[in-house]
Amino acid sequence: MRYSDQHKPQTRSRIVTAAARQLRIKGPDQLGVAAVMADAGLTHGGFYAHFGSKDDLIAEAVDAMFDDARRQTRALDDALADETADLGAAFRAYLTSYLSPEHRDQPERGCPLPALSSDMARVSGVTRARFVQGVDKLASKIEAVMIRLGVADPRAEAHGVLAAMIGSVGMSRAVGKGPLSDAVLRDTLQTLIGKLGL
Repeated sequence: MRYSDQHKPQTRSRIVTAAARQLRIKGPDQLGVAAVMADAGLTHGGFYAHFGSKDDLIAEAVDAMFDDARRQTRALDDALADETADLGAAFRAYLTSYLSPEHRDQPERGCPLPALSSDMARVSGVTRARFVQGVDKLASKIEAVMIRLGVADPRAEAHGVLAAMIGSVGMSRAVGKGPLSDAVLRDTLQTLIGKLGL
């Protein structure tokens, strides 16, 4: 059977999407190539036609996860690009979405930072470099918000806000659904809104 020119890139994309989903849930140590291929609807034997190693797949999946996260910040990006936009309202909406039970309950589709931060401390090479790059891009975006909001030390504030966001989602997942989990998210959101005057 002859495949179109798009077949190989589309297949590779399916594999990366499946890997990103499983990486968020299982972490890099528990990610299995056979399970990823099955999730993508493919046989294990086809893996090496697309990737040289599991590490190559994980590095590309990390990139895909940050691409997904960037799609979730489009409204914030639009507000940053428009000097007349209500950036405070856009950032509040972003925080509200991030610090929500929906985000907590869907780790396979959420931001990679709460899902992978502790795992990345034990990873090296290109995977960690790509993770660090993704963290820095998100921190820079939040820093741009802080600059527009007139914060005295925007980079430091951006790091603090990002750490609070990641820690809150991670803690809310760790304690499981329930009143404490909901309170962690709600209280972090209200603290950030109050602190930043949103």
